[in-house]
Amino acid sequence: MRKGWSWEDIRFLLLLFLALAALLALNIFLARTLPGGEWLSLRWNGARAFMFEGIEPYNTAVAERVQSLVYGRTALASEYGYVLNDPFYIVLLYAPLAVFSDFSIARGIWMLFAEAALIGTVLLTLRLLEWQAPRWTLVCLFVFALFGYYSLLPLLSASPTIFFTFIYIAILLALRSFNDELAGGLLALLIYQWEVGALFFLFVIVLIVANKRWAVLTGLSMALFVLLAVSFLMKPDWFLPYIRATLSDWYRGAALNFNSILEFWFPASKLPLGAIFSVVLLMIVFIEMLRAAQEHFRRITWVACLSLAATPLLGFPIFPSNYAALLPAFILILLLVSERWNRRQIMAGFIVFASGFLIPFGLYYASFVFVSYAYKDLLATLPPIAALLALYWMRWFAVRSPRTWFDQVGLRK
Repeated sequence: MRKGWSWEDIRFLLLLFLALAALLALNIFLARTLPGGEWLSLRWNGARAFMFEGIEPYNTAVAERVQSLVYGRTALASEYGYVLNDPFYIVLLYAPLAVFSDFSIARGIWMLFAEAALIGTVLLTLRLLEWQAPRWTLVCLFVFALFGYYSLLPLLSASPTIFFTFIYIAILLALRSFNDELAGGLLALLIYQWEVGALFFLFVIVLIVANKRWAVLTGLSMALFVLLAVSFLMKPDWFLPYIRATLSDWYRGAALNFNSILEFWFPASKLPLGAIFSVVLLMIVFIEMLRAAQEHFRRITWVACLSLAATPLLGFPIFPSNYAALLPAFILILLLVSERWNRRQIMAGFIVFASGFLIPFGLYYASFVFVSYAYKDLLATLPPIAALLALYWMRWFAVRSPRTWFDQVGLRK
């Protein structure tokens, strides 16, 4: 039986502490140097308004502070208003960061946890897919997860989508290991921000009903009861301002959806192209959900990634900083491509990495060199469309496994 710490253990912990301290110092320096952090500023200001100023977190005064950060002035009626639309129990999660009066320190701490979540998402996705990736692939995935365009963007803007993505994969892992109450508890943290995970939430409900995993709903109900009870005890009157803020945010974001982009590029069209596309896509994804509900878990993961890729195109406001949620789809596509071209894994992996890494930076550079809405619209719409096409391109290799999830449930029983 082990009685104490060895010198190697102490040295490892000391080096780990020094590395984390150095990384935190670097993040705080970047937070002071680089503009951005608007999504964290929204929650940080809301939490500080409640804790220290006695102001309603959903007040327009909080939104105006973030607008000043983003636009340098109050937002126009046609611009996004950055109104806080999180449930109050989510606002309370930002209370530890709100203790810091210096936003740069709060942002630096947030960035440290976000970077850890990105690395954790890669590791959990590999575990979910049961992929023993080669060392060079693992290193490339870490680099892509931290320095890819659609990872740097949410890191700099402090989008909570980074943590949502980690929770999505954790829920799938919990379902696979039959930790249903844990899956339900994590699901309670996702009942908002539908522009990121609406279809993922729907897919989990389909899985619950199709496989009669009612314990997930038990965990969801218990977690929601605790979260709501704490919220109403802390602030009994938060619900109506929250609903008003949500409706206001939905109205201000209506011009940022896929339909508005199509209307801009096809003004002569007499058909609602965006609405037609959204309905057809929703029907396709829902059929895939029903067909995968009792299948093997790789197919379930494929449909989960398909759901995350399709959600931004269903009429919700599009924010490129939300595309961190496509990271699991990128890893799944890379795995399927590597299996498909087993003898040319390095070349196939290079093509996938080049497509996901170089093209977005190229479009971003072109948007400045050539002042055109085309490049900005491509940055906003190309990732989910490319993910959908790539997932369907490799669909057969994702669904061909002979053992079904229903069989695994039977074996477990």
